[in-house]
Amino acid sequence: MTESLLDAQARQALTSAYAPYSRLRVGAAVQSTTGHIYCGCNVECASFPIGGCAERAAIAAAVLAEGPSLELVEVSICALDDTDTEQMIPPCGACRQLILELGPSAYVRFLGQGHLRLRMAIDTLLPQAFKLLR
Repeated sequence: MTESLLDAQARQALTSAYAPYSRLRVGAAVQSTTGHIYCGCNVECASFPIGGCAERAAIAAAVLAEGPSLELVEVSICALDDTDTEQMIPPCGACRQLILELGPSAYVRFLGQGHLRLRMAIDTLLPQAFKLLR
């Protein structure tokens, strides 16, 4: 599988990450059904629960731009550790829930070692998800 524009945007987003505690910089890019791409990076805080994930930052940017009817089709995640080595990391449980809610058919792309390592459906990453009837 080749690197897409979505993957390149995720790689670029991690350059803005604020990660002085974990030293794991994460960038995420999400693509909506409109074809637009939105990016986010992780932002840490000395009071750990206040920090935020790259995926949720990207999704928040997408919702801000497109409103509550936003539907995600793909999410790309890229991370660099403190030695600038790419790490393939999955989204946390909270991010998985949000991705599934805004993109029930979305796919998550895992980047690492310079290329796309894995692509999985969100419902595979979060089986038995919490869902409300609409």
